[in-house]
Amino acid sequence: MITPVILSGGVGSRLWPVSREHHPKQFLNLTDAHASMLQQTLLRLQGLDTGIQAPILVCNQDHRFLVAEQIQQLGQQARAILLEPCGRNTAPAVAQAALHLLHQGEDPLMLVLPADHVIQDTAAFVAQIAQASTAAAQGALVTLGIVPTCAHTGYGYIQRGKARADGGFAIARFVEKPPQAQAQAYVDAGDYYWNSGMFLMRASRYLEELETHAPALLEACKIAYQGAQQDLDFLRLPAQAFAACPADSIDYAVMEHTQAGVVFPLQAGWSDVGAWDALWEVMQAGQAQGVYTHGDVLTHNTRNAYVYSSARLVATVGMQDVIVVETDDAVLVAHKDQTQDVKHIVQQLKQAQRPECETHQRVYRPWGYYQTLVHGEGFQVKQIVVNPGQSLSLQMHYHRAEHWVIVQGTARVLTASATDPQRLESTLLSEDESTYISLGTVHRLENPGVIPLKLIEVQTGTYLGEDDIVRFEDQYGRQETVPHA
Repeated sequence: MITPVILSGGVGSRLWPVSREHHPKQFLNLTDAHASMLQQTLLRLQGLDTGIQAPILVCNQDHRFLVAEQIQQLGQQARAILLEPCGRNTAPAVAQAALHLLHQGEDPLMLVLPADHVIQDTAAFVAQIAQASTAAAQGALVTLGIVPTCAHTGYGYIQRGKARADGGFAIARFVEKPPQAQAQAYVDAGDYYWNSGMFLMRASRYLEELETHAPALLEACKIAYQGAQQDLDFLRLPAQAFAACPADSIDYAVMEHTQAGVVFPLQAGWSDVGAWDALWEVMQAGQAQGVYTHGDVLTHNTRNAYVYSSARLVATVGMQDVIVVETDDAVLVAHKDQTQDVKHIVQQLKQAQRPECETHQRVYRPWGYYQTLVHGEGFQVKQIVVNPGQSLSLQMHYHRAEHWVIVQGTARVLTASATDPQRLESTLLSEDESTYISLGTVHRLENPGVIPLKLIEVQTGTYLGEDDIVRFEDQYGRQETVPHA
């Protein structure tokens, strides 16, 4: 039996401004109009016929409802969704999944996959997993090495050693991201693969190797798992204990030291889509002049370019080797060969404490989403969309009042009674109707209908920050202060 372990903790900073901390690239439809990168990762597993089980997902706790919703959209169920309070790299994440499996009395093969990779040839991927599973079942720690197509300096490399009868190779060594000349030498040598970050190993074997090569990491992971608490459909790892885990990759903690490592070569149109140039490589194939466009885009005399529009018309004239990306609150223009450095822009945004590094104008919540339309001194206008059957928390605000105008669907508005604050009064509103929520009034917004509820919210007050909220009751189990909860 194989249990997929999907790692969904990345933030994709080099794909800013589309990928942001609160809605990173694994949840975006970057290479498929109908499925996010996480969903594509889950869908390609359907081709495995070796007893595939429901997946375990490991994600940042802030992304938990995004993960749950995207799994639900596929009609699938997760075996578990483990919530990391902070990022500690891949070794602790996979250790938590292995500990969880053993705690449930099972010891399957774990197929460890990042949630944000592209694999164009699913059949080749499935076939190689099936071939590698025999070695993993016999105790090997298997990694997939990508047969290189160029001297890429953005990937680590794996040098293969002695050939095995099962089609794999012993691992001679791991190499960090090399300079261009060294990368070319590796490709020319013919015995190096790109390090994909995909693994296949039995849960108990991984923990055994951790015990041998990184015992402090394993002990910290055990302590964290012992303190895990069930929270609705999620398993929440304790913040302080998990933060004490060393932040190491699987390669650094285990694979570079173990004698049981095996690499199987893979040719399947793989990319980690780590930056805009990598996405251009995936998407421009077959396009005229090597130009890929998304959204409302016009080009003239443009070559080797990726031009992305989320809303407005974007036009390019006389451009070559460029990345142009427009979102509702930011525009990126970069040379195609320097997109790895987009992360420096994100660092500047963080240092300036600007929201553009964390959130879009559209912010997703378990009940739907809201989008800021206008922001001014003492007022703010938003569009709010509540999915059928969902509701916001029972809440109040100290510094702002809200005026709601229904534009689609039916809203049920619960407000505290003026004569008895402990009693909630219910009002149904339809399209073109409105209501006013005065400052300090306890209230809740619900969608009792079967179509999305859309409304325009006008906020007025002395302070309009998203942390002005007191939550009294919430069906999603959220207790922390979160934006517009």
